[in-house]
Amino acid sequence: MTHLPATNDISLVNLAARQRMLSQRLALQILLAAQGRDGMEQAAQATLKLFADSQAQLLNTLGRLPATDAAALQAVYQGPGGVQRLIDSFITQAKDALAPGPLQARALAWLVDHIDEVLTALNTATTAFDQISTRKEASLMKELRGIVGDIQSVAREAKVVSFNAQVIAARAGSVGREFAVVASTLSTISTEVDTLARKGMALATR
Repeated sequence: MTHLPATNDISLVNLAARQRMLSQRLALQILLAAQGRDGMEQAAQATLKLFADSQAQLLNTLGRLPATDAAALQAVYQGPGGVQRLIDSFITQAKDALAPGPLQARALAWLVDHIDEVLTALNTATTAFDQISTRKEASLMKELRGIVGDIQSVAREAKVVSFNAQVIAARAGSVGREFAVVASTLSTISTEVDTLARKGMALATR
């Protein structure tokens, strides 16, 4: 059996996307368990726990996100037509389908009838997390470009200072020899900084 990574080892986007895969696996395992397939009930119980725990973790992030992002996810999960009610129903019906009793047959029928709706709901949630992640990435890239631009500006100013210092050192003759060494070192450093800044800018604009 394939072992999935722990929920705290993957990003929120991947965690939300994984829920879709888990829901399909869970529905299949439950149906196989209902047919008496060996080991499937235990496997389904494990998948159900992982699905429920992951869903709880996703919802718990709402209070730790920036207000705008939290509000957007709140609307997706709990707003009008939100997906949380359907996801909660899926978890409840999965539990009933794995518990022998009068509710089992009805729960199995519900899972068969609603699995496509559940997948659509989980996909909607994944899209919402992906949009937030994309906005964050764009914001970070903008900030990075700004930082790199500032570094380039400092490097250009350092080159100007170095050039002026070399001119002054040349005019001072032997007296300015040590000063010329410092000015030359400053020029080398500013060139290296500028080169690194250009590489950083190239990465930021990919």
